[in-house]
Amino acid sequence: MGQDHLVGENGPLRRFVEAKQLTSMILWGPAGTGKTTLARIVASSAGYAEESLSAVSGGVKDVRDAIGRARERLGERGQRSVLFIDEVHRFNKAQQDLLLPATETGEIVLIGATTENPYFEVNAALMSRCTLWRVRALGEADIAVLVARGARLRGVEVSEDALAALTSSADGDARSALTTLDTAIILARGSDPDATLVQLEHVTQARDGRIYHQSADSHYDQVSALIKSIRGSDPDAALYWLVTLLESGESARLLARRLVILASEDVGLANSNALLVAEACARAVEFVGLPEARLNLAHATLTLALSPKSNSATRALGEATAAVQRGGLVEVPEHLRDAHYAGAAREGFGRDYLYPHDFPGGWVDQSYLPATLLGSHFYDPSPYGAERALVEQWRDRTEREDPGVIDPPVE
Repeated sequence: MGQDHLVGENGPLRRFVEAKQLTSMILWGPAGTGKTTLARIVASSAGYAEESLSAVSGGVKDVRDAIGRARERLGERGQRSVLFIDEVHRFNKAQQDLLLPATETGEIVLIGATTENPYFEVNAALMSRCTLWRVRALGEADIAVLVARGARLRGVEVSEDALAALTSSADGDARSALTTLDTAIILARGSDPDATLVQLEHVTQARDGRIYHQSADSHYDQVSALIKSIRGSDPDAALYWLVTLLESGESARLLARRLVILASEDVGLANSNALLVAEACARAVEFVGLPEARLNLAHATLTLALSPKSNSATRALGEATAAVQRGGLVEVPEHLRDAHYAGAAREGFGRDYLYPHDFPGGWVDQSYLPATLLGSHFYDPSPYGAERALVEQWRDRTEREDPGVIDPPVE
């Protein structure tokens, strides 16, 4: 279920499978999204033999043995092999280096799976031999289908409210949803071995009480209350709604994502450091996890609530988006075009561009918008917080007797 961007109609992995030709790749995404299952389906559907290793338990000898078997298979039967490595980021440099010659020659096709950013965790030489595909958290509709399948296999039915609780509490993690379902089935059959109905109380017990007992509307109302309390600069109310949501079983990831969005949407340039705090909080939620990450969420929530507010970035983005959508395709002015490739000078590209660093203050009066938009203003600064100082510094640099098209109004 899910991953239509990879395996749906015209998805890249589907095309690889249909062509019976795979290249080495790394699947990167959250836990419980089907990376291992996807790798096995891709390998078997394309007609490749499968070798699997876990980077947690596999060593150098295991890698050598797997590559050796793949070579024998290729030489004796002409069949290529996929070597799937789960948690590939946990392989050390020596283990990763062992894979380089075999992937280079095509003796194996490597499919690695990782929950960590491979650009930071995987050998650069190995990364250069692989394509990278993002595996996304599953939507609630996908989780609901998987839960229904699991229930059929277990010979039970799941009540409507229990299904809603399972899907909403999984946070896109299919493994978590199915584990909760199995636990709920055991609890349902604790008093009646022949029970065939899983109800909300069983799911709530399986999640250690971390399930919403209110309606879905109430849940969304609480999220809205949190956001509006932060936007309204009320730290007490913001903290209250944060704790209410956490105690109700809200996903820490969802709350962290909302804080990251709010940091730009409502705090913005009035305190740009707020975005750094929110992003650090999101990272801490992944790295630390609950319950300790409650501290990080509280820290970020209070920072955002106490910060001065500006929605100038939100408004500017809307204005610029509307202008682009109205105007369609526009020509880049010739003085702004790339002048570094052969033939650009002959076309006159970049000829009249003025390099700001060659002028006092690092600024020179020239136009940067397309000709059809000269004189347009999208950014309307607010006078609040650090944004006011930024705008004043910017005006000091750019004020001239004739500021032309680059000097937007300041309220």
